[in-house]
Amino acid sequence: FMGLACAFSTPAAYTFIADSFPKDKASFASSLLGSGVYLGGALSSLSILLDKEFGWQGALQIIAVFGLVSAATSFVLLPDDSKEKGMEDNSAGTLTVEDNNSVQNDISSSSSPASTSLLSDAKEIISTERIQWLFFASFVRFCSGLCIGVWSAPYFRLAFPDDSSSYAVVNAFIVSICGVSSGLLGGTLADLAGAKSVENSYGDENAGRLFIPVVGSLLAVPAWWFCLHADSFQGAMIWLAIEYLVAECWFGPVVAVLQSNAGSKGGTAQGMFTLAGALGNFAPAGLGLLYGTLNEGTDDSQVLSSLLGYGVCLGYFTSAIGFALSAQAGNSGGNPQSYDVDISKNE
Repeated sequence: FMGLACAFSTPAAYTFIADSFPKDKASFASSLLGSGVYLGGALSSLSILLDKEFGWQGALQIIAVFGLVSAATSFVLLPDDSKEKGMEDNSAGTLTVEDNNSVQNDISSSSSPASTSLLSDAKEIISTERIQWLFFASFVRFCSGLCIGVWSAPYFRLAFPDDSSSYAVVNAFIVSICGVSSGLLGGTLADLAGAKSVENSYGDENAGRLFIPVVGSLLAVPAWWFCLHADSFQGAMIWLAIEYLVAECWFGPVVAVLQSNAGSKGGTAQGMFTLAGALGNFAPAGLGLLYGTLNEGTDDSQVLSSLLGYGVCLGYFTSAIGFALSAQAGNSGGNPQSYDVDISKNE
């Protein structure tokens, strides 16, 4: 039930960002929100300390208090929804003719019969070739990241048993510092690449943004491979830090491109994107089944290294191809049903 409740916040949060920030800063804004995932992942290790001190029930109660405080803070600090405010201003007669037309278009779009059907909205979102490749690439990229998240700890415990306690601390540092840095840098570079793409007539703004996930995914291939084949624990951790720095730049640019193309259906599009990530959880489960079959019930770091190496690297390389095809789909015209015009009304 907690996961179900938390899942509602993600589509709303990224849609709110798309509506609230300038289009040329969309990648950075999405990356800034996404950086909270890495900070939260690093801080989650504190739950072990809470469990030892207060027990599992006490730990969950403390976490619940933080959740309530976070929700209350968001309720107080976040501004009103722009569409609701526009409706109030329209009733009070304080809107200009141009603003009134924009608000009425948003209201009519959100209240149309087609928009009330989840299935029809989903079909409309994936009707563009760019979004199709974007979802494919994101799904594969989620699979690679989740395999690392689930299986890296068991692998390093087998490969470097004397450093298992050090790994927990070092990994928390790498995830928080390198993950956040990569996300923020990726968002900034994506916004710059989008502007340069338009300025130099290389393609549209979103094609320039997708250049960053392509490069990041390609660079992650050798970084992860060298991490798994390092001769020492220190060398493995250095390559793991490099892998996080180059690999985690993809999230903000991809969300910005998705929101830009989805327009008024940004919430549904973000929900589908989150679903792609949820489906990616089958990848580490499948890897575990394959690992159990190949090692015949015994722990073998060489077998696990091979599965993680080939599986994750193949996923990174495939996602790079998918992101590149998504960028190219927009440059070649793609599907005429583009929603960039719709979202411009919110700027």
